[in-house]
Amino acid sequence: MIPRIVPTPIARLELPTEPATPRRVAPEVVASTLPGPGRDRLAGGAVLAVTTGQQPGLFTGPLYTIYKALSAIALARRLERERGGGVPVVPVFWVAGDDHDFAEANHASFLNAAGDLAHIVLRERPADAPLAPLARERCGDEIGAALEQLKAGTPDSEFKTDVLRWLETAYRPDATLADACAEALNALLGPRGLAVLRAYDRGAKRAAAPWVLRGLDQTLADGYTPVLVEAAQGRDRLEPNGDAYRTRRSGERFTRADLERLAREAPERLSPNVLLRPVVEAALLPTLAYAGGPAELKYLPDAAPLYDALGVAPQKPVPRWSGVIVEGRVEKLLQRHGLALDALDGKPGELEARLVRESLPPEAAESFGALRQEIEVRYAGLARVVSAVDPTLERTVQSARNAALAGTQEIEKKLIASLKRESETLLRQISRARDAVYPRGEPQERVLTLASFLIRYGPGLLDALGDEVARWADAP
Repeated sequence: MIPRIVPTPIARLELPTEPATPRRVAPEVVASTLPGPGRDRLAGGAVLAVTTGQQPGLFTGPLYTIYKALSAIALARRLERERGGGVPVVPVFWVAGDDHDFAEANHASFLNAAGDLAHIVLRERPADAPLAPLARERCGDEIGAALEQLKAGTPDSEFKTDVLRWLETAYRPDATLADACAEALNALLGPRGLAVLRAYDRGAKRAAAPWVLRGLDQTLADGYTPVLVEAAQGRDRLEPNGDAYRTRRSGERFTRADLERLAREAPERLSPNVLLRPVVEAALLPTLAYAGGPAELKYLPDAAPLYDALGVAPQKPVPRWSGVIVEGRVEKLLQRHGLALDALDGKPGELEARLVRESLPPEAAESFGALRQEIEVRYAGLARVVSAVDPTLERTVQSARNAALAGTQEIEKKLIASLKRESETLLRQISRARDAVYPRGEPQERVLTLASFLIRYGPGLLDALGDEVARWADAP
């Protein structure tokens, strides 16, 4: 049975309504897009696009990567339908292989066969290693052990073989993390019309180079340009330095002529920073809207001066779909105890203590309540008598009252601890439910990868997610 899917909206969806001019996408950009219906539509003539993107991740990264892609698909379909005129609106996923944060891409988290949170780490990058883009970081021989860990940790099912084959086909030792992630996304969502653009591919880089070079003329508030170059210590920011530019970490000096030569001969060594990237995207693609997460919706407005400076019309940022997959065992626990999903979004131990406390026999709870009330009443009367005789003893009476109440609290605490020991099954269920919904105290979509859910529920889960995202995109 497919689990319940609960939407958790990021923000109100407001789609672009202003007119947009379709245009052809440069052949180099089309060639950098993986084969599929999406690329065919990009190559077919004047189009519009709904874009999204993410840096590559192990086994496609956290769930929100998939949610971004599904959001772009659903929004493109709605906009194409509403705008009419026969102009294709193509959903495009920008695979940000320029990103160099290996620690963000080298791992995947999933729920194992027992329902516990499990982690796979491909390998660690040495602290002194150059910050190579993920488009240059190969999966390596370690990928075999990572796949085996996923296979051994997940339950057997009728879908498991197909899911593992899907990942094994893309995540090969010789493949870079960027290519592996792009291929996996294309295999999964290409048939649904998603155009997976390898923005780090040489063709796309050549098309982007003129816009990146124009970014050299802009200086951000921190004194650096929005352009990075791959230098001796890996991907490095450029700072204006007299009539040239200097890298932040390695201190290498590049003249404008040096950078223009790189743009011609090795364009993959130049890349935009997080603010220039959406400007370059809008220059290369006739983008109606960009589907982003909470962080992107906050920083994208900061790119406005770069759009103006480079003469590029900005695309409209819109929220992506967000949600939680609520599996049956979690659903049963919530229903049994009358809990909402956000009850699991708290400090470990809080919910457990509350549920155990609620499991106290009614007579015990009544006895503790009556005892506290009796202590309050008796000590209040004693305080009045003592105050009339010797006011200096009022503090002594108050201290005695507090000690008596503390004594009852200590008894109750020990009783609850005893019940906790007897309620190990409940506590284990709560812990696993928390791992399933708020692993490590974070939203599910930011931690867990899709693979273990597909192993459990098969392609029907992806269909259900697609339907849910489509309902969200079509809502008035």
